[in-house]
Amino acid sequence: MTEELQRVRAPSIRDVARLAGVSHQTVSRVLNHHPSIRPETKQRVLDVIEELQYKPNRAARALVTSRSRTIGILSASSTWYGPASSIAAIEEAARAAGYWVSTANIESSDARSIADGLAHLAAQGIEGLVVIAPQVRVFDTLEQLSIDVPYVTLQSTARDPDHALSVDQIAGARMATRHLIDLGHRSIYHLTGPQDWIEAEARMRGFLDEMSARDVPTTAPILGDWTADFGYHAGRELLTVRDFTAIFSSNDQMALGLMHAVRDAGLEIPRDVSIVGFDDIPEAAHFWPPLTTVRQDFAELGRRCVALLLGDLDPAAPDYRGTITPELVVRGTTGAPAF
Repeated sequence: MTEELQRVRAPSIRDVARLAGVSHQTVSRVLNHHPSIRPETKQRVLDVIEELQYKPNRAARALVTSRSRTIGILSASSTWYGPASSIAAIEEAARAAGYWVSTANIESSDARSIADGLAHLAAQGIEGLVVIAPQVRVFDTLEQLSIDVPYVTLQSTARDPDHALSVDQIAGARMATRHLIDLGHRSIYHLTGPQDWIEAEARMRGFLDEMSARDVPTTAPILGDWTADFGYHAGRELLTVRDFTAIFSSNDQMALGLMHAVRDAGLEIPRDVSIVGFDDIPEAAHFWPPLTTVRQDFAELGRRCVALLLGDLDPAAPDYRGTITPELVVRGTTGAPAF
């Protein structure tokens, strides 16, 4: 009978109750870990649930428990590698903790779009919120809105440090720049991301801080847009002057474009130009040569983010750190300058 039931429709809570010989309220109590259920009754219900492959209706459970067990993500620019990887990591960590994730992608950073995104998530009864908003202007708008659930932002801002969790972009940029300086490079350019991106600003600051600390002269960073096309055209322009031996690119896609430009100019990497990227996208190890870059631990970021929302991490604890230290991955695109 159970096979016929599964062919016709998905089993319901009442099917479970009937086969287990209990009321549907008892099944509900088992699903919600009610302490008053006798062990033998609980086991009988669980056996039927497994036999039927019954999956509780999330909306129905929310009505019964007054909890949605849903974490909301408000995301801007989610098509780029960093935000997309952050979302995937949060989803994985949330599932491991027994939570669902609902994402509202805002197409623009104007106040109306942000308010609509928050309203969409609020209508689902979210119990916590993650804000993945790389642009400064998004936070300008959020400050004027009321957020009445626990929330975490994945950008390092001085405005709300108790709710911020991020990869240390400044430290990562300093690692990349230090690596080039230690190899002997003194003529180093920096290709930045878009001006209004918080990560781009932090990586530029890290580059400038390390150059200053090592007393290496700097030139004005070149404002980019994250794309390989921009990296290629910027590389073509720079190579007409050829007054540098190394470039630190603010992401791996622009680094790929730079590598293309260097090859088109008949030059070799790293013999003529060393290049460092940022992010360690999955393809970076398969560029030719394989790209030296800065790796961000998105899995750990997702785990800590969910733990912070659920109260398993205390921002007031003495050992709490709101940043995760990235890792420099040295591959084939960096070497000593050929003097």
